[in-house]
Amino acid sequence: MAEYTFYTNPMSRGQIARWALHEAGADYEQVLLEYGASMAGPEFRAINPMGKVPTLVHHHGDHDHVVTEGAAICHYLAEAAAPALLPDAHERASYFRWLFFGAGPLEQAVVARTMGWEVGEEREMMAGFGNYDRTIDALAGWFDNRDFVCDDRFTMADIYVGSQVDWGLQFGTIPTRPSFEAYAARLRTRDAYRAARSIDAKLIAEAQA
Repeated sequence: MAEYTFYTNPMSRGQIARWALHEAGADYEQVLLEYGASMAGPEFRAINPMGKVPTLVHHHGDHDHVVTEGAAICHYLAEAAAPALLPDAHERASYFRWLFFGAGPLEQAVVARTMGWEVGEEREMMAGFGNYDRTIDALAGWFDNRDFVCDDRFTMADIYVGSQVDWGLQFGTIPTRPSFEAYAARLRTRDAYRAARSIDAKLIAEAQA
């Protein structure tokens, strides 16, 4: 048995977790789920009651650990299998700040814009992201003079934040900015990024054939 069981669908946020697994050099077995019945069935719901992917099960000794949510999976894999991708003492603030910014304000802002949900100015304080433009400006400003989340060193936070930027540029949910384009270009050169994306691209092509 592989050390990790990875529940995913190639057309999902599972792409983030697969990239993290490859960066960590983790030994994993994938279980592909289709949207609908397989995610809603009792077998998978017993693992993740939300019926969502990605879901990671770490077979650790004589017991299992279930990890859900993309940002949590990324950090868990760094802790369990790739300590070199964890932040050092001086990087920790930036690492956690932007990892949770990506999982919270950034994702909320992008989803709200995509869904056409408008937050009135008088209610911006109630929304975790305030407004879309301020969220985007904050993130772009961080990368104006930095190569990665933690300045000049790639860490596991870049997999989560970088995936948000990469997808946003591809699908038009994040506007083109020089800092975003340069950041995404750096990430796309990584061997683990290319290996993980090639697997998902092949699976998507097979499903669509």
